Amino acid sequence: MLHTKSESDITSLAPSSPSRSQKGLVYYVQSPSRDSQDGDKSSSIQATPNYRSPMESPSHPSMGRHSRNSSSSRFSGIFRSHSGRKLHRKRNDKGWPECNVIVEEGKYEGYDDEKRLTRRLQALLALFSFIVLFTILCLIIWGAARPYKAEITVKSLAVNNLYIGQGSDSSGVITKLLTLNGSLHLGVHNPATFFGIHVSSTPVNLVYSEIVIATGQLKKYYQQRKSRRTAIVNFEASKVPLYGAGSSLVVADNGVFEIPLRLEFEIRSKGEVVGKLVTTKHRRQISCNMTLPSNTIKPIRFRKSSCIYK
Repeated sequence: MLHTKSESDITSLAPSSPSRSQKGLVYYVQSPSRDSQDGDKSSSIQATPNYRSPMESPSHPSMGRHSRNSSSSRFSGIFRSHSGRKLHRKRNDKGWPECNVIVEEGKYEGYDDEKRLTRRLQALLALFSFIVLFTILCLIIWGAARPYKAEITVKSLAVNNLYIGQGSDSSGVITKLLTLNGSLHLGVHNPATFFGIHVSSTPVNLVYSEIVIATGQLKKYYQQRKSRRTAIVNFEASKVPLYGAGSSLVVADNGVFEIPLRLEFEIRSKGEVVGKLVTTKHRRQISCNMTLPSNTIKPIRFRKSSCIYK
């Protein structure tokens, strides 16, 4: 009776080491087929070739040149660009391909420089606009403050001492000598509604026949907005030689005489509208004619028509 050998018997009967006669021996491995899904218990047998050594087995990690090249080609196919160009890859120590960084076209340095230049231009434009607007504003304020001029009026002149004597100058020339002491009162009005003024003057001169016989000086001061003030200028002259001009003076027996004088000076006012950035300056020249008696005690009052204001 013939007994059919099972697959396990065939496997057990195989020698432990292959021989030359067994080169063509084929191993059969049972695997489930597609028909098994339908309930069929039939099996399909796949043939597995026999290899001389484990090195020839495809499950061994070492691969041939052809298999390695094919796997690397399949791997490198993933890194192909959309345009079809093949990107060069370097392999590291483990054999894996290294991806090169794709450098984008164009330079960011030029973009940064352009952006920096744009910011500078914007800053300069903002600064220039601010300067222009501030200048226009200052001009408007200056134009609005321009009409506000300090109003100056000569009020009175009080004389304490006035007499003429005979004498000689420093060189020994005999002439008439004039001595005078007095004070001048000036009215100053600042009509400006939003800034104060600094008031000063040139030397205040009393002139007789083109000879300055007495000089005074107004002390500089600050006057607030919309205010009035009386400024005082003191005169003092001692033994001023009159030379040939003194011959026209007629002195009475009691020593009383009259001397024609001219008062000349200039008042200066400076208004600081916006600090020292916006200022207004005004000048007022004043000239007053008078006849001063030597025996007067009361101050001389000046009318507005008695003086010339320029």
